[in-house]
Amino acid sequence: MTRREPTLARPRRIEPLATLPVFFKLAGQRVVLAGATDGALWKAELLAAAGAHLHVFAEEFPEAFAALAADPPAGSITLHARGWQPADLAGAALAIADLEEATEAEAFVIAARAAGAAFNVIDKPDFCAFQFGAIVNRSPLVIGISTDGAAPVFGQTIRQKIEALLPSGLKAWAEAARDWRPFVQARELGFAARRMVWERFTAMALASPERKPDAQDRAALLGALGTIAGEEPRGRVSLVGAGPGDPELLTFKAVRLLQSADVILYDDLVSPQVLELARREAQRIRVGKKGHGPSCRQDEISALMVSLAREGRHVVRLKSGDPGIFGRATEEIEACALADIPVTIVPGITAAQGAAASLGFSLTERRAARRLQFLTGHGQDGELPQDICWSAIADETVTTVLYMPRRTLRAFCARAFEAGLPMSMPALAVMNATRPDQRELGASLASLPAALEAWPDDGPVLVMIGQVTGRLVMAETLRDAA
Repeated sequence: MTRREPTLARPRRIEPLATLPVFFKLAGQRVVLAGATDGALWKAELLAAAGAHLHVFAEEFPEAFAALAADPPAGSITLHARGWQPADLAGAALAIADLEEATEAEAFVIAARAAGAAFNVIDKPDFCAFQFGAIVNRSPLVIGISTDGAAPVFGQTIRQKIEALLPSGLKAWAEAARDWRPFVQARELGFAARRMVWERFTAMALASPERKPDAQDRAALLGALGTIAGEEPRGRVSLVGAGPGDPELLTFKAVRLLQSADVILYDDLVSPQVLELARREAQRIRVGKKGHGPSCRQDEISALMVSLAREGRHVVRLKSGDPGIFGRATEEIEACALADIPVTIVPGITAAQGAAASLGFSLTERRAARRLQFLTGHGQDGELPQDICWSAIADETVTTVLYMPRRTLRAFCARAFEAGLPMSMPALAVMNATRPDQRELGASLASLPAALEAWPDDGPVLVMIGQVTGRLVMAETLRDAA
């Protein structure tokens, strides 16, 4: 096996953005709004809620504008019963207008540019330097959603989805974070200790999101500061299952740990989409482990993991599939135990489960498969393992899943047939399970090795053997015959 050294990797460069999401601080700022339409009324309420000193210009105002000006949610609103003029934009941070005529909209933009104000003409994207997105308001926790003006209704629908996911009580926790932050800053903690404090705060908030934090919560958090400040930063290791590739199959806990990681040690088979969910500041180190391919030595990976954790870092060991299934987790757990480093294990969807789910069948059935067994296709020497129980393989009422079997499948089949497994047993090979480039190949087990050898080596492969695959194998056979 070719040896590989751990390799420091940069996060993937961010994909192009249609627009940059930013948040304007408008408290006490002059903002100008031209127009008194229904659309302008909503913008007026939004701008005032952000604390702006809003000046609205229109020939006449409906009653709703007068009511809003008399009782704004924050800031102030001044109504000017006349049309806007270029001089009105002087000193404005933002200039917004709802104007029908393109010539007047163009004149407004020219005046705003001259005044140095960011500008937006409602429902006219060509006359906008910025746009208003849909908003999820748990202020000071605020989420903005933009479709770059392409589909506002779509953005509103996404907002509704997020609204349903975020408990309204998070607003109170966000306010508490803002109010308690000065007390944390006054302790002048180091970076690792500060992060520990806010991780504890976040755990409290997510454990009771609907409950308003009280004085006891504040006392508990601030009371822990002395202990945290006096502690040497203690590292930890999380063995996290990345699943077979589809990032939506990660658990909430896996995502949370990825977003709190200081260092991520990841395998070749972890998909880029999963890595994108990690904290961007986290250091990424590729410790390539790939069946039959160039690999880092396991003892080097364990030593690196322990060394980084001893520096006080949170190390996430990110493994494809489930860390407890052919992931060599035992060696890494033992290495951490010897170094007295705490370890958290987060299971993941293993490739067999992901493949079966994506293809729409069950790995067990009451009549056809009463048992499920996972086997690795090769041992440490790259050859077929010598300690396989062939009588268990020959059981026709079991579903057998072979991981990484490309080079040893012929030898496996020969031994399985000698043990009594029918050569006609249906089998299904799946490459890149759950990913967009997933491929399937169905055949009898006797003919599968030759068919699989014709496949390109473009990703991880597993082979599922058993009666449960029969329907899909028959469909594959019929499709090939057609």
